[in-house]
Amino acid sequence: MKSLKQFAVILFFSFIGEALHALIPLPVPASIYGIILLFLALQRKWIQLRDIHGIVVFLIQIMPVLFVPAAAGLIKSWPVLQPALLPYLVITVFSTVAVMVVTGHVTQLIIRKSRR
Repeated sequence: MKSLKQFAVILFFSFIGEALHALIPLPVPASIYGIILLFLALQRKWIQLRDIHGIVVFLIQIMPVLFVPAAAGLIKSWPVLQPALLPYLVITVFSTVAVMVVTGHVTQLIIRKSRR
């Protein structure tokens, strides 16, 4: 029963995100609205981390399984993707390296500031 309550909290924020996505004419996915609202609720202590911790750990554990349908969709779309494979690979490698570099610099900055 505890897991159902925790999952209901996650679904509530997901639902609110869907509603905001329908109401606000911005190209922002509904999941982003929901996760931002959940983050704000946690920051403002409207929800305690212990209120959702169990289901969050479970969802993180099964996350790889959630990517299977997306991978199957890519395989199904192979004829469309094949002609533009090189640009997709270049963009993917470049953006991955960029994210790693920026994350490393931000982490180093935070570590330096926390030592002071």
